[in-house]
Amino acid sequence: MITIDGSRGEGGGQILRTALALSLVTGRPFRIENIRAGRRKPGLMRQHLTAVSAAAQIGHAEFKGGEIGSMRLAFAPRPAEAGHYHFAVGTAGSTTLVLQTVLPALMLADGPSELVLEGGTHNPMAPPFDFLERAFLPLLGKIGPNVTATLDRPGFYPAGGGQVTVRIEPAKALRKLELLERGHVVSRTARAAVANLDPKIAERELKVVGEKLGWPKESLKVAQLRDSHGPGNALTIEIESEAVTEVFTGFGERGVTAETVAERVVGEAKEYIEADGIPVGRHLADQLLIPMALAGGGKFRTLEPTPHTQTNAEVIREFIDVEIRMSEQAKDDWAIEIG
Repeated sequence: MITIDGSRGEGGGQILRTALALSLVTGRPFRIENIRAGRRKPGLMRQHLTAVSAAAQIGHAEFKGGEIGSMRLAFAPRPAEAGHYHFAVGTAGSTTLVLQTVLPALMLADGPSELVLEGGTHNPMAPPFDFLERAFLPLLGKIGPNVTATLDRPGFYPAGGGQVTVRIEPAKALRKLELLERGHVVSRTARAAVANLDPKIAERELKVVGEKLGWPKESLKVAQLRDSHGPGNALTIEIESEAVTEVFTGFGERGVTAETVAERVVGEAKEYIEADGIPVGRHLADQLLIPMALAGGGKFRTLEPTPHTQTNAEVIREFIDVEIRMSEQAKDDWAIEIG
Protein backbone atom coordinates (compact mmCIF):
# COMPACT_ATOMS: atom_id res chain seq x y z
CA MET A 1 0.00 0.00 0.00
CA ILE A 2 1.26 3.47 -0.91
CA THR A 3 1.57 5.86 2.04
CA ILE A 4 1.29 9.59 1.36
CA ASP A 5 1.93 12.56 3.63
CA GLY A 6 -0.91 14.99 2.90
CA SER A 7 1.06 17.90 4.37
CA ARG A 8 3.93 17.60 1.89
CA GLY A 9 4.73 20.44 -0.49
CA GLU A 10 1.70 22.59 -1.25
CA GLY A 11 -0.28 20.52 1.23
CA GLY A 12 -3.78 21.01 -0.18
CA GLY A 13 -6.66 18.89 -1.38
CA GLN A 14 -4.98 18.30 -4.74
CA ILE A 15 -2.78 15.67 -3.11
CA LEU A 16 -5.86 13.67 -2.13
CA ARG A 17 -7.57 14.11 -5.53
CA THR A 18 -4.49 13.03 -7.49
CA ALA A 19 -4.05 10.01 -5.23
CA LEU A 20 -7.70 9.01 -5.68
CA ALA A 21 -7.53 9.51 -9.46
CA LEU A 22 -4.40 7.43 -9.92
CA SER A 23 -5.49 4.78 -7.45
CA LEU A 24 -8.58 4.25 -9.64
CA VAL A 25 -6.47 4.04 -12.80
CA THR A 26 -3.72 1.76 -11.46
CA GLY A 27 -5.75 -0.26 -8.96
CA ARG A 28 -3.14 0.47 -6.28
CA PRO A 29 -4.50 1.12 -2.76
CA PHE A 30 -3.14 3.99 -0.70
CA ARG A 31 -3.22 5.54 2.74
CA ILE A 32 -2.94 9.31 3.21
CA GLU A 33 -2.21 11.03 6.52
CA ASN A 34 -2.09 14.68 7.65
CA ILE A 35 -4.70 15.69 5.07
CA ARG A 36 -4.63 19.49 4.61
CA ALA A 37 -2.76 19.74 7.93
CA GLY A 38 -1.61 23.31 7.37
CA ARG A 39 -4.97 24.74 6.35
CA ARG A 40 -7.11 27.01 8.54
CA LYS A 41 -9.67 24.18 8.66
CA PRO A 42 -7.56 21.02 8.34
CA GLY A 43 -8.82 17.64 7.24
CA LEU A 44 -11.54 16.66 4.80
CA MET A 45 -14.17 19.22 3.80
CA ARG A 46 -17.46 18.47 2.10
CA GLN A 47 -16.14 18.74 -1.46
CA HIS A 48 -13.26 16.38 -0.59
CA LEU A 49 -15.73 13.87 0.80
CA THR A 50 -17.75 14.08 -2.41
CA ALA A 51 -14.57 13.34 -4.39
CA VAL A 52 -13.87 10.32 -2.15
CA SER A 53 -17.46 9.11 -2.49
CA ALA A 54 -17.43 9.57 -6.27
CA ALA A 55 -14.15 7.70 -6.64
CA ALA A 56 -15.40 4.93 -4.37
CA GLN A 57 -18.62 4.54 -6.34
CA ILE A 58 -16.88 4.42 -9.72
CA GLY A 59 -14.17 2.08 -8.44
CA HIS A 60 -16.33 -0.04 -6.08
CA ALA A 61 -13.74 0.86 -3.46
CA GLU A 62 -13.50 0.23 0.24
CA PHE A 63 -12.31 3.18 2.30
CA LYS A 64 -11.86 4.22 5.92
CA GLY A 65 -11.70 7.73 7.33
CA GLY A 66 -14.27 9.43 5.15
CA GLU A 67 -15.72 11.95 7.60
CA ILE A 68 -15.66 15.74 7.72
CA GLY A 69 -12.49 16.85 9.51
CA SER A 70 -10.77 13.49 9.16
CA MET A 71 -7.04 13.82 8.50
CA ARG A 72 -6.53 10.18 7.49
CA LEU A 73 -7.97 8.06 4.70
CA ALA A 74 -7.34 4.53 3.45
CA PHE A 75 -8.64 3.71 -0.04
CA ALA A 76 -8.63 0.38 -1.90
CA PRO A 77 -10.36 0.29 -5.32
CA ARG A 78 -11.51 -2.39 -7.71
CA PRO A 79 -11.53 -1.78 -11.49
CA ALA A 80 -13.32 1.46 -12.42
CA GLU A 81 -16.65 1.04 -14.19
CA ALA A 82 -18.11 3.27 -16.91
CA GLY A 83 -21.71 4.39 -16.54
CA HIS A 84 -24.13 7.18 -15.68
CA TYR A 85 -23.35 8.93 -12.39
CA HIS A 86 -24.87 11.81 -10.44
CA PHE A 87 -22.82 13.52 -7.72
CA ALA A 88 -23.99 16.49 -5.63
CA VAL A 89 -21.21 18.36 -3.84
CA GLY A 90 -23.56 20.44 -1.69
CA THR A 91 -23.51 24.24 -1.31
CA ALA A 92 -20.82 25.74 -3.56
CA GLY A 93 -18.22 22.97 -3.40
CA SER A 94 -16.44 22.72 -6.75
CA THR A 95 -17.91 20.39 -9.37
CA THR A 96 -14.75 20.66 -11.48
CA LEU A 97 -12.56 19.32 -8.66
CA VAL A 98 -14.80 16.28 -8.32
CA LEU A 99 -14.57 15.77 -12.08
CA GLN A 100 -10.79 16.08 -11.86
CA THR A 101 -10.82 13.11 -9.47
CA VAL A 102 -12.80 10.62 -11.57
CA LEU A 103 -12.07 11.71 -15.15
CA PRO A 104 -8.70 9.92 -15.60
CA ALA A 105 -10.25 6.51 -14.84
CA LEU A 106 -13.37 7.10 -16.93
CA MET A 107 -11.40 8.31 -19.94
CA LEU A 108 -9.69 4.89 -19.97
CA ALA A 109 -12.78 2.82 -19.10
CA ASP A 110 -14.33 0.14 -21.32
CA GLY A 111 -17.32 2.26 -22.35
CA PRO A 112 -18.77 5.78 -22.44
CA SER A 113 -19.88 7.60 -19.29
CA GLU A 114 -22.07 10.53 -18.35
CA LEU A 115 -21.66 12.57 -15.19
CA VAL A 116 -24.12 15.05 -13.73
CA LEU A 117 -22.35 17.19 -11.13
CA GLU A 118 -24.16 19.63 -8.84
CA GLY A 119 -22.54 22.37 -6.77
CA GLY A 120 -20.23 25.24 -7.60
CA THR A 121 -19.24 25.84 -11.22
CA HIS A 122 -17.37 29.14 -10.76
CA ASN A 123 -15.32 28.97 -7.57
CA PRO A 124 -12.24 30.83 -6.39
CA MET A 125 -9.31 28.42 -5.90
CA ALA A 126 -10.72 25.87 -8.38
CA PRO A 127 -10.77 25.58 -12.17
CA PRO A 128 -13.93 27.40 -13.34
CA PHE A 129 -16.20 25.82 -15.95
CA ASP A 130 -14.98 28.15 -18.73
CA PHE A 131 -11.37 27.05 -18.21
CA LEU A 132 -12.44 23.41 -18.26
CA GLU A 133 -14.48 23.77 -21.45
CA ARG A 134 -12.23 26.06 -23.48
CA ALA A 135 -8.66 25.38 -22.30
CA PHE A 136 -8.32 21.91 -20.80
CA LEU A 137 -10.78 19.60 -22.59
CA PRO A 138 -9.64 20.49 -26.15
CA LEU A 139 -6.07 19.52 -25.22
CA LEU A 140 -7.32 16.35 -23.53
CA GLY A 141 -8.96 15.49 -26.86
CA LYS A 142 -5.55 15.68 -28.54
CA ILE A 143 -4.27 13.14 -26.03
CA GLY A 144 -7.13 10.73 -26.73
CA PRO A 145 -10.58 10.83 -25.11
CA ASN A 146 -13.48 12.93 -26.37
CA VAL A 147 -14.91 14.78 -23.36
CA THR A 148 -17.64 17.40 -23.64
CA ALA A 149 -18.99 19.54 -20.80
CA THR A 150 -22.25 21.48 -20.71
CA LEU A 151 -23.08 24.21 -18.20
CA ASP A 152 -26.71 23.46 -17.32
CA ARG A 153 -26.88 26.10 -14.59
CA PRO A 154 -24.18 28.36 -13.11
CA GLY A 155 -23.31 28.08 -9.43
CA PHE A 156 -21.36 30.85 -7.69
CA TYR A 157 -19.89 30.93 -4.20
CA PRO A 158 -21.48 30.86 -1.62
CA ALA A 159 -24.95 29.85 -2.87
CA GLY A 160 -23.82 27.15 -5.30
CA GLY A 161 -26.68 25.27 -6.90
CA GLY A 162 -24.98 24.93 -10.30
CA GLN A 163 -25.01 21.90 -12.55
CA VAL A 164 -22.62 20.53 -15.15
CA THR A 165 -23.16 17.55 -17.44
CA VAL A 166 -20.04 15.79 -18.73
CA ARG A 167 -19.98 13.11 -21.42
CA ILE A 168 -16.89 10.95 -21.81
CA GLU A 169 -15.96 8.84 -24.83
CA PRO A 170 -12.89 6.91 -23.64
CA ALA A 171 -9.73 6.32 -25.64
CA LYS A 172 -8.29 2.87 -26.33
CA ALA A 173 -4.82 4.40 -26.12
CA LEU A 174 -3.47 7.81 -25.14
CA ARG A 175 -1.23 9.86 -27.39
CA LYS A 176 1.77 11.88 -26.28
CA LEU A 177 1.28 15.65 -26.42
CA GLU A 178 4.00 18.10 -27.40
CA LEU A 179 3.14 21.76 -26.98
CA LEU A 180 6.14 24.04 -27.43
CA GLU A 181 4.68 27.10 -29.23
CA ARG A 182 1.28 28.76 -29.03
CA GLY A 183 1.27 30.06 -32.63
CA HIS A 184 -0.52 33.18 -33.83
CA VAL A 185 -3.39 34.59 -31.81
CA VAL A 186 -6.70 33.70 -33.48
CA SER A 187 -9.08 35.58 -31.19
CA ARG A 188 -9.22 37.35 -27.84
CA THR A 189 -12.28 37.90 -25.71
CA ALA A 190 -13.07 39.33 -22.29
CA ARG A 191 -16.43 38.26 -20.86
CA ALA A 192 -17.81 39.73 -17.66
CA ALA A 193 -20.71 37.68 -16.33
CA VAL A 194 -23.09 38.81 -13.59
CA ALA A 195 -25.90 36.89 -11.92
CA ASN A 196 -28.46 38.76 -9.82
CA LEU A 197 -26.18 41.81 -9.77
CA ASP A 198 -26.09 45.22 -11.46
CA PRO A 199 -24.64 44.82 -15.01
CA LYS A 200 -22.68 48.04 -14.43
CA ILE A 201 -20.25 45.89 -12.41
CA ALA A 202 -19.43 43.96 -15.59
CA GLU A 203 -19.13 47.18 -17.59
CA ARG A 204 -16.62 48.60 -15.09
CA GLU A 205 -14.53 45.42 -15.26
CA LEU A 206 -14.48 45.44 -19.04
CA LYS A 207 -13.48 49.10 -19.10
CA VAL A 208 -10.33 48.19 -17.18
CA VAL A 209 -9.59 45.29 -19.54
CA GLY A 210 -10.01 47.53 -22.59
CA GLU A 211 -7.75 50.23 -21.16
CA LYS A 212 -5.02 47.95 -19.76
CA LEU A 213 -4.81 45.52 -22.69
CA GLY A 214 -5.79 47.92 -25.47
CA TRP A 215 -8.54 45.62 -26.72
CA PRO A 216 -11.36 46.99 -28.92
CA LYS A 217 -14.98 47.11 -27.77
CA GLU A 218 -15.96 44.15 -29.94
CA SER A 219 -13.68 41.95 -27.80
CA LEU A 220 -15.46 42.99 -24.59
CA LYS A 221 -18.76 41.26 -23.76
CA VAL A 222 -21.26 41.52 -20.89
CA ALA A 223 -23.25 38.40 -19.98
CA GLN A 224 -26.26 38.49 -17.65
CA LEU A 225 -26.97 35.02 -16.22
CA ARG A 226 -30.63 34.52 -15.35
CA ASP A 227 -30.85 31.10 -13.69
CA SER A 228 -28.27 31.32 -10.91
CA HIS A 229 -29.40 30.45 -7.36
CA GLY A 230 -27.48 33.37 -5.91
CA PRO A 231 -25.49 36.47 -6.86
CA GLY A 232 -22.20 36.10 -8.64
CA ASN A 233 -19.66 37.77 -10.89
CA ALA A 234 -16.90 36.24 -13.00
CA LEU A 235 -14.53 38.02 -15.37
CA THR A 236 -12.97 35.70 -17.96
CA ILE A 237 -10.18 36.64 -20.36
CA GLU A 238 -9.74 34.14 -23.19
CA ILE A 239 -6.80 34.09 -25.60
CA GLU A 240 -7.20 31.60 -28.44
CA SER A 241 -4.04 30.78 -30.37
CA GLU A 242 -3.37 28.27 -33.13
CA ALA A 243 -2.17 25.53 -30.76
CA VAL A 244 -3.88 26.30 -27.47
CA THR A 245 -6.56 28.41 -25.80
CA GLU A 246 -5.78 29.94 -22.41
CA VAL A 247 -8.40 31.22 -19.99
CA PHE A 248 -7.86 33.52 -17.00
CA THR A 249 -10.64 34.18 -14.49
CA GLY A 250 -11.31 36.46 -11.55
CA PHE A 251 -14.34 36.54 -9.25
CA GLY A 252 -16.18 39.40 -7.68
CA GLU A 253 -16.29 39.35 -3.90
CA ARG A 254 -17.82 41.48 -1.20
CA GLY A 255 -15.67 44.50 -0.34
CA VAL A 256 -13.52 44.29 -3.51
CA THR A 257 -14.13 46.79 -6.31
CA ALA A 258 -14.85 45.74 -9.87
CA GLU A 259 -11.70 47.57 -10.92
CA THR A 260 -9.55 45.55 -8.51
CA VAL A 261 -11.04 42.27 -9.75
CA ALA A 262 -10.28 43.28 -13.34
CA GLU A 263 -6.74 44.44 -12.60
CA ARG A 264 -5.89 41.07 -11.02
CA VAL A 265 -7.09 39.11 -14.03
CA VAL A 266 -5.45 41.52 -16.47
CA GLY A 267 -2.14 41.08 -14.64
CA GLU A 268 -2.28 37.31 -15.05
CA ALA A 269 -3.31 37.53 -18.70
CA LYS A 270 -0.69 40.17 -19.48
CA GLU A 271 2.08 38.01 -18.03
CA TYR A 272 1.01 35.21 -20.38
CA ILE A 273 0.65 37.49 -23.42
CA GLU A 274 4.18 38.86 -22.91
CA ALA A 275 5.76 35.43 -22.28
CA ASP A 276 7.47 35.01 -25.66
CA GLY A 277 5.07 32.51 -27.21
CA ILE A 278 4.93 30.18 -24.23
CA PRO A 279 1.76 28.13 -24.81
CA VAL A 280 0.81 26.81 -21.38
CA GLY A 281 -0.12 28.98 -18.40
CA ARG A 282 0.51 27.96 -14.81
CA HIS A 283 -2.94 26.51 -14.06
CA LEU A 284 -3.15 24.56 -17.31
CA ALA A 285 0.31 23.11 -16.66
CA ASP A 286 -0.99 21.59 -13.45
CA GLN A 287 -4.00 20.01 -15.21
CA LEU A 288 -1.93 18.43 -17.99
CA LEU A 289 0.39 16.40 -15.77
CA ILE A 290 -1.89 13.43 -15.06
CA PRO A 291 -3.14 12.75 -18.62
CA MET A 292 0.36 13.17 -20.03
CA ALA A 293 1.82 10.85 -17.40
CA LEU A 294 -0.85 8.25 -18.24
CA ALA A 295 0.05 8.66 -21.92
CA GLY A 296 3.63 7.79 -21.03
CA GLY A 297 5.21 11.03 -22.13
CA GLY A 298 5.08 14.46 -23.69
CA LYS A 299 6.55 17.91 -23.35
CA PHE A 300 5.34 21.49 -23.04
CA ARG A 301 6.66 24.96 -22.29
CA THR A 302 5.20 26.99 -19.47
CA LEU A 303 5.86 29.74 -16.96
CA GLU A 304 7.62 28.93 -13.69
CA PRO A 305 5.78 25.94 -12.16
CA THR A 306 3.81 26.65 -9.00
CA PRO A 307 4.28 24.69 -5.74
CA HIS A 308 0.89 23.17 -6.59
CA THR A 309 2.30 21.75 -9.85
CA GLN A 310 5.49 20.51 -8.21
CA THR A 311 3.57 18.72 -5.47
CA ASN A 312 1.23 17.18 -8.02
CA ALA A 313 4.23 15.77 -9.88
CA GLU A 314 5.54 14.20 -6.66
CA VAL A 315 2.26 12.38 -6.02
CA ILE A 316 2.05 11.16 -9.63
CA ARG A 317 5.49 9.55 -9.25
CA GLU A 318 4.18 7.56 -6.28
CA PHE A 319 1.68 5.73 -8.52
CA ILE A 320 3.24 5.72 -12.00
CA ASP A 321 6.81 4.82 -12.92
CA VAL A 322 7.39 7.92 -15.01
CA GLU A 323 9.96 10.69 -14.91
CA ILE A 324 8.72 14.29 -14.73
CA ARG A 325 11.45 16.84 -15.38
CA MET A 326 11.03 20.58 -14.89
CA SER A 327 13.86 22.73 -16.25
CA GLU A 328 14.30 26.45 -16.71
CA GLN A 329 15.24 27.30 -20.30
CA ALA A 330 15.35 31.08 -19.81
CA LYS A 331 13.79 33.66 -17.53
CA ASP A 332 10.07 32.79 -17.14
CA ASP A 333 10.46 29.98 -19.70
CA TRP A 334 10.28 26.45 -18.34
CA ALA A 335 10.07 23.07 -20.04
CA ILE A 336 8.17 20.22 -18.41
CA GLU A 337 9.01 16.83 -19.94
CA ILE A 338 7.31 13.58 -18.99
CA GLY A 339 8.60 10.12 -19.75
